[in-house]
Amino acid sequence: MPPRTARRLATAAVLAATLPGAASCAVGAERATPVGVVAAASPAAPSGSASPAAPVVPARVPETLSFTAKTLDGTAFSAAALAGRPVVLWFWAPWCATCASQAWTVAEIAPKYRDTVSIVGVAGLGEQKAMKEFVTEFDLAGTPQLDDRSGTLWRRFEVVEQSTFVIVDRDGRVVHQGFLDGESLTRQVDALARG
Repeated sequence: MPPRTARRLATAAVLAATLPGAASCAVGAERATPVGVVAAASPAAPSGSASPAAPVVPARVPETLSFTAKTLDGTAFSAAALAGRPVVLWFWAPWCATCASQAWTVAEIAPKYRDTVSIVGVAGLGEQKAMKEFVTEFDLAGTPQLDDRSGTLWRRFEVVEQSTFVIVDRDGRVVHQGFLDGESLTRQVDALARG
């Protein structure tokens, strides 16, 4: 069998093994069950052919990323998909002047670091319409923005004021929680991307 065909078959097998697990993610539960290693379930490539580059799936989802939510546009979101990479959670409110000043920095750096550091907004303390207007005004639509009007994630991370950044390293440890100005945020994200 040609190497190219073998790679396609192996990739199809990996997708077939991972899709049932992805489809079973429930939205709305505050905590999710740790995820097992999907790559281990895929069959080995035939001998003499190159093994495809399968996506790296961490062996476990850290407690910090064991949650699901909905985005402001109603899309299901699972933080477990971010496991194994640094994550910046930005807790903001639509009426907050400090949040508005930081929104420009978030909108600027999120696309630049998208492949290495995930930046996720967690909107709270306001009405959904105002939150959506904030996202539009500051061009944040390219960055996931979670609808946390219920305050579930704010309580989970013990956030007591906006604007708060919670930075989670690739091992799932919270390495910063609190205020960051635009320059400090950019430095922190750049260091995470290189680390």
